[in-house]
Amino acid sequence: MSIPTMGYAEDFKMGLLVPGSVSEEGWNRIGFNALKGVEGQLGAKISYVELQQNPASFEKAFRDYASQGYKVILGHGFEFQDAALEVALDYPDTYFLISSSSIHEGNVIGLNTDTSQPFYLMGVIAAKMGRKAGLVGGMEIPPIQQAFIGFKNGAKSINPDFPISEAYIGNFTDTTAAKEAALSMISQGADFVVPNASGATVGGYQAISESGPDVRSFSIFSDFTQVAPNNILGLYVADYAQGVVEVVRSIKAGSPPKENVIFGLKDPKVMSFTFRDDGPISVPQDIRAEVKAISDKIAAGEIKTGAE
Repeated sequence: MSIPTMGYAEDFKMGLLVPGSVSEEGWNRIGFNALKGVEGQLGAKISYVELQQNPASFEKAFRDYASQGYKVILGHGFEFQDAALEVALDYPDTYFLISSSSIHEGNVIGLNTDTSQPFYLMGVIAAKMGRKAGLVGGMEIPPIQQAFIGFKNGAKSINPDFPISEAYIGNFTDTTAAKEAALSMISQGADFVVPNASGATVGGYQAISESGPDVRSFSIFSDFTQVAPNNILGLYVADYAQGVVEVVRSIKAGSPPKENVIFGLKDPKVMSFTFRDDGPISVPQDIRAEVKAISDKIAAGEIKTGAE
């Protein structure tokens, strides 16, 4: 007997726990966008709660939602994992999704994005077109380290001796520090520079732009073409929110993930890497074709881009 779609949609509820405010652009807003996507695309009833870094409050919030019949609860950050594991035992019919986690334990499912994959493609292009690369990071945390490992592995796959310098500014807000780090690398011969420092990232692109069209880069996460119009060759965008929607869609359809979820180039709704054609310099067609072939192999699992 099939359940009428509308009747089921009215009962399908999703909750969100965020470690801060959804009013600010950034990580918490992405979680909120995921929740709104589930509401808009799947007809779910939604609710969210903004929390401070307090594990006791995490557990209480999970229990509140689960006891009210919420089918899916997203804890938007690795810090929610322990509380979810504790509560999930009492609510086997609720799915607990944890951002930035690699767990899959019963009804607790980790969600991750493998940023080493698109950065691997950037490294390939840098080694094909450039002499030396520079990577400017915010803080030395796993998501940024993962991206940079991907870049280095991609470059080394083309030229094992391709020189790459790497620096971390120690925060995600100091645009001046990101700019100075990029300028320092460029002064030492880097002609491919990629900044990855959240809010401070724009400082890196300012340095690239001021250094002239011989220094190349890629937009990451957002489109920075206006900041460095003569330098950016391509754009990497990750729509994590849509990835969450697709996972919740599968849960609603009765086929939840059987392992932790890792979004990558195999998921075109979530991750895209595109070339730019309207700049003074663009990636040549033969290199594009090679990058496409490599991207297909990464998506198929034939090329490992991260740390082994």
